[in-house]
Amino acid sequence: MRSETVIDTTRSDTDSQPAAVRDQALVRGSRLEYVTIGWNIVEGLIAVLAALAAGSVALLGFGIDSFVESSSGAVLLWRLKAERTAGNRSEIEVLDRKARKFVGLSLFLLAAFVVVDSLWTLWQRQKPRPSLIGIGLTAVSIGVMWWLARAKRRVADVLGSRALEADSVQTTACFWLSIIVLCGVGLNAAFGWWWADPVAALGITFFIVREGRGAWRGEDECSSC
Repeated sequence: MRSETVIDTTRSDTDSQPAAVRDQALVRGSRLEYVTIGWNIVEGLIAVLAALAAGSVALLGFGIDSFVESSSGAVLLWRLKAERTAGNRSEIEVLDRKARKFVGLSLFLLAAFVVVDSLWTLWQRQKPRPSLIGIGLTAVSIGVMWWLARAKRRVADVLGSRALEADSVQTTACFWLSIIVLCGVGLNAAFGWWWADPVAALGITFFIVREGRGAWRGEDECSSC
C-alpha cells in the first residue's frame, strides 16, 4: 500500500551542491519551461481548431491538455524564479508544494472534462471526420514531449524539486497521450472507425488521473515511463 506521508519537497542532498551548479540548473529549468509554454500554446491552438473542424473529442482533449501543460509550465517558471529570491529553504518548500498541487488539480479537471465529452460522443454516435492535421501534430508532439520530459527530470534531480519532477511526469503523460490520440485519429482516418476517437480519449484519462494523483501527493507515478 502506498504511503500517504507527505514527502519533503526539497531533498537535503541538494544543500551540499555548489551554488553555481544550482544556478545553472535553475536557468536551464526556466528555459525548458519557456519551451513548454510556447510549444503547448501553439500545439493547443492547432489541436483545438483541428478538433472543431473534424468533430474529434480526442483531439479536443489533447488540445485542452496542451493548455493545461502551458499553465503548469507558467507555475513552474514562477517557482524557479521565486527560488532565487526566497529567503530560506522553508519558503522554497512552500512554493514547491503549491506549484505541485496546482499541477495535480489541473489534471483532475481535465480528466473529468474528457470523460464526460467522450461518453457523450459515444452515446450520440457523433462520427468525427479524418484529420490529417491531427495526425501530423500528434506525431511531432511525441518527439517533443519525449525530449522535454527527459530534460526536465534531469534538472529536477539537480534541484531536488518535487514540483518540477511532477511537471516532468506530466510531460511524460503528454507523450503517451500523443501516442494514444495518434492511434485513435489514425484508425478513424484509415478505416473509418469513428468510435476509436472517443475511446482513445477515454484511454488518455487513465494517464491524466494517475499523473494528477502523483503530482498532488508529491509522488512519481510514472518512474518507469
